[in-house]
Amino acid sequence: PIGLPRTLPRLLSSQYQQVLASKHRPVSHATMSGEGKSEEVKPVVGLYGLAVMGQNLALNIASKGFPIAVCNRSPEKIDVTVQRAKDEGNLPLVGYKELAAFVEALEKPRKVIILVKAGKPVDAVINQLAEFMEAGDLIIDGGNEWFPNTLRRGEELEAKGLRFMGMGVSGGEEGARNGPSLMPGSTREAYTMMEPILTKIAAQVDGSPCVTYVGELGAGNYVKMVHNGIEYGDMQLIAEAYDILKTVGKLNNEELAKVFEEWNGGELESFLIEITAKIFTKKDDDRATFVVDNILDKTGSKGTGKWTCQEAAEQGIAADTIAAALNARYMSSKKDERVAASKILSGPTDMPEVDRSQLIDDVRQALYAAKICSYAQGLNLIREAAAAKGWTVDLGECARIWRGGCIIRAKFLDRITEAYGRNADLASLLVDPEFAEEINSRQLSWRRVVTLSAAVGIPIPAFSGSLNYMDAYRRARLPANLTQAQRDFFGAHTYMRLDGSGPVHTEWTKGGKE
Repeated sequence: PIGLPRTLPRLLSSQYQQVLASKHRPVSHATMSGEGKSEEVKPVVGLYGLAVMGQNLALNIASKGFPIAVCNRSPEKIDVTVQRAKDEGNLPLVGYKELAAFVEALEKPRKVIILVKAGKPVDAVINQLAEFMEAGDLIIDGGNEWFPNTLRRGEELEAKGLRFMGMGVSGGEEGARNGPSLMPGSTREAYTMMEPILTKIAAQVDGSPCVTYVGELGAGNYVKMVHNGIEYGDMQLIAEAYDILKTVGKLNNEELAKVFEEWNGGELESFLIEITAKIFTKKDDDRATFVVDNILDKTGSKGTGKWTCQEAAEQGIAADTIAAALNARYMSSKKDERVAASKILSGPTDMPEVDRSQLIDDVRQALYAAKICSYAQGLNLIREAAAAKGWTVDLGECARIWRGGCIIRAKFLDRITEAYGRNADLASLLVDPEFAEEINSRQLSWRRVVTLSAAVGIPIPAFSGSLNYMDAYRRARLPANLTQAQRDFFGAHTYMRLDGSGPVHTEWTKGGKE
């Protein structure tokens, strides 16, 4: 164990050396004393993996009064975390540099959160921990993990008598330290073991913690994955709004900051709109230019957006906005190709004069309508997967726990929770009476934005994808009848008829099928 809390009574040198000599006995922030005797207090939870998220989550747990033990592959980060705990108010945190001692120190049944890179590193840490843990102990993976890996690990650990939880953690460094949105998936028993801690460390909105029992094992990772997919859609829609206002409306950064700040005071109030306004005001160190104008236009991604689109295809759920956002990131990564193509391919060159006030209002309304579509797609995907996998996921609760701590926290999430409260079996947000009215009332602005952007050659895949999604969803009849006829023509795939009869195959040529 590393460190010694300043609050402990002064120890004689010999006593202190005896404490240090024991590698199993916590010295830092896990020993309490009173009335002339000291009493060892075992950490109630452990955390392995002390990169940025791990350090901050550990400090969050300790700051809520839960004694915690931490461990890491590289000892330097253990020292840093212990020092931070001291500097931030002698928090009840103790560091261990040996895994066996780390596990042994914990209160039984043991609970260990791991925050390491997804994939093989998670398997390696789980295997190492399992050597020292006992039946009934619980391992919690708090990383962005592909849910099939969580299911596999749960089965492997169950065979050893160990419990497992896959938990999405959203909010980045700030959220981890001050209160994230937490999405745990496990058995009810495993959740009950962690519930007192999770409800205290989660973000709090209107007195309610941004955590719930999301569902069975795998559900937590799935909901976090879709959360990130929605985040992709949100960010792309905001980027497209920026492009339209800057390119067509010719707003400068100061004006853009003012617009987004005003938007954040209304229906679009959200973390992403808030930080976007701040981004436009940040200048480089030389104060001559803005940081945002000097950032290379290549967007990175870590996989959760791709997973969301893969799952949407697997579950047969249209996710136009999310897929468009992912494709936009892929296109942005081809910077050299785009620069070369810009010298070969032509597009509109004349920029029309526009009423800036009208344009700003149209973009605002289009952004809100498209945002509803993005959330509708994500929630429909969760619903479909939950039904297929037997998970008991409450979509209204998903929206509720996203209200604070996470990247997509937004004012209108309250209204999504209310919508599913009115109808838990809601087919889509788009047909909720209140959201349907908002979509309908914003259509003209939305269509003007899409039409204008196409006319001047501004790519807006998320805005147009969202509109296409809504238009397809509201159509009682689509041209899929022709597609099905073609499939039957060349492949004898058959089709159903409007009168309900079928499957039917037609001999489309005199000589039989092609």
